[in-house]
Amino acid sequence: MREASSTAHEAYSFACMKCGYGWEQGYEIKHLEYADGRPLIVYYADGERVPSPLTNPTCRNCEGHVVRIMRSGRVSSAEAALPPH
Repeated sequence: MREASSTAHEAYSFACMKCGYGWEQGYEIKHLEYADGRPLIVYYADGERVPSPLTNPTCRNCEGHVVRIMRSGRVSSAEAALPPH
């Protein structure tokens, strides 16, 4: 395996459709290649390798798999619109 020339940084917002929990996470995405030239994309969150958040997202609260993925900032903007408790 060899490292290709690009590393991307992306962030997503997530909302669990089972329990209603919402969160945001940033990722460092490394584009690698196997020895035969096939692409390999590896995701890191908080410095640790993690599965792709796009293939089988899991709720951090209830571990459910019915999770909506949105552009970054959606959870924080929704929380800001809520009245204070």
